[in-house]
This record gives sequence, structure tokens and C-alpha cells, in this order.
Amino acid sequence: MDTLTLWQLAALAAATTLVGFSKTAVSGANTISLAVFAAVLPARESTGVLLPILIAGDLLAVAVYRRHAHWPTLLRLFPAVGVGVVAGTLFMLWADDGAVRTSIGAILLLMSGVTLWRRRTAAGQTGSAASEEEETGGPPRGARFRARSYGVLGGFTTMVANAGGPVMSLYLLSAGFRKLGFLGTSASFFLIVNVSKVPFGVGLGLIDRHSLLVDACLVLFVVPGAWIGRRCVDRIDQKLFERLVLGATVLGGLHLLLS
Repeated sequence: MDTLTLWQLAALAAATTLVGFSKTAVSGANTISLAVFAAVLPARESTGVLLPILIAGDLLAVAVYRRHAHWPTLLRLFPAVGVGVVAGTLFMLWADDGAVRTSIGAILLLMSGVTLWRRRTAAGQTGSAASEEEETGGPPRGARFRARSYGVLGGFTTMVANAGGPVMSLYLLSAGFRKLGFLGTSASFFLIVNVSKVPFGVGLGLIDRHSLLVDACLVLFVVPGAWIGRRCVDRIDQKLFERLVLGATVLGGLHLLLS
């Protein structure tokens, strides 16, 4: 805290507000917050500061969208996410900032390309993963493999840089979730995953009294962002919503890959 300038604190506060907005409106937009935190603070340490702020945003999002969460999808994801979190923890034991940024940026761009390809080849098909599961009495074809692959990547990226949001956004878009189902499922998923990451963050030395002091100064800025996001989300149509999510993911991936 003693080494941060007023302008740096203002940038972190704005990035914290964007976390709240992303949790209640455009998931994936917080890749910008990730970039700001990594620019103002050391990239590795910034993940420890950002995690409690993300949890605060998750709590607000769950309070708003909990009725729209699709739990069968979440239950398919969690085992694979656990594998990814463990892999990410092992990666953090030896990886430097450059390796973390390059790896995650490449994954995000790859997943964006896969999602765009899937959407193009699936043109004309409608409905959500939830409705398809209700009709067939079980997971839709390919759902298990998709959940495992995205789950491992999401767990890995969320552990090493709190960048699991874009990966899971791509998964939910590829599964055909509509806007409220997307936000509700995403909110419940990340609240559970981010809380489970806290012991790992403490063990790696990423969360300590210094990082929590910064969090105490910033966390209230999540609230206005979440309020703005909730006010805006009903005015964003589905196609624009999906384009914003994909656009934020691509920009986040490019930033991490090229910085």
C-alpha cells in the first residue's frame, strides 16, 4: 500500500468496479481487470489480491441470479475443474510471469477459435444445454467430453491467473446457454471454485496480510459495478451479449499473449 500512487489506486478501483459489472452483465470482461491488476502490481502477486475481490463479485452475482443456475452442468464440470486447479498449482510452483501470461493467452485464443468454429458449424440449431438434457433425460451428445476439456482448462487458468472466466464463458456459450442461465450458472460455479482456491493461494504465499489490506481498500467498489451490470443486462440482446463475451475473451487473450 505504501508504494502505490493515487493514480494506481484509482486504476485498481476502476478495475474492481469492472469485476462487479462483469459478474452481473458481461462475463469475460474482467480479463481487463486482470490486465490492470497485473500492470499495477507484480503479475504473480496480483492474483492473490484479485481473488477476494472476485469472491465478493461472485457473492453479489449469486444473490441476483441463483435461481437461473443449471446444477447438472455444474456437477459435470467440478471433477475436471479440480484436476485443472491441482495442475495450475503445480505449474505456479515453477512458472514465472512470462510463462503464465503466454500459456493462458494461447489457451484463450485457441478456445475462442474453437467456439467460433462450433457456432458456425452449428448454425440453425437452437436451444440450451439445459433444455436438451431435459428432453433426452441425460447429458447431450458430446457434453461430457466438452465439460471435461473445458473444466480442466478452466481450473488451470483460474488457478494460475484468475483467468478462468473467459474459458468457462466459452464453454457455456458453446453449450447454448441463454443470457440468464449463462449468468446464473457462471455465478454459482465461480463462487464455489474461487472459495476453494483460497487455501491454495495462502499456501503459495499469494494471499497474506498485505494483499488483504489492499483488498479492504478496494472491495466496496465491486458493489456499484454489480449494480450497473444488473441494470444493463436486460437491455443487452442475446446476440450482442455473446459478441461482447467473445470480444472480451479475445482481447484478454491477445493482451496476455503479447504483453
